[in-house]
Amino acid sequence: MATDPSVTSPASDALLGQLFPLWHLVIGAIVLVVLVLSVRRLAARGQTRMTTALLVTGGAIAGLTALGIFFEGR
Repeated sequence: MATDPSVTSPASDALLGQLFPLWHLVIGAIVLVVLVLSVRRLAARGQTRMTTALLVTGGAIAGLTALGIFFEGR
């Protein structure tokens, strides 16, 4: 009886199911560390750059939200 190599066993699915949240945690922790370091560096540059960065970030969030709503409605 031949087995199909593209089919995974339930045991490997269970293992990946347990490891998947761990990878989310690791990636989230790395993103958080990079975010904290970048905000710290930006804040050290002064209030003017911080205000500009907040305006750019806010604009990006509003733009992405608008695009999400637009494409969701289609």
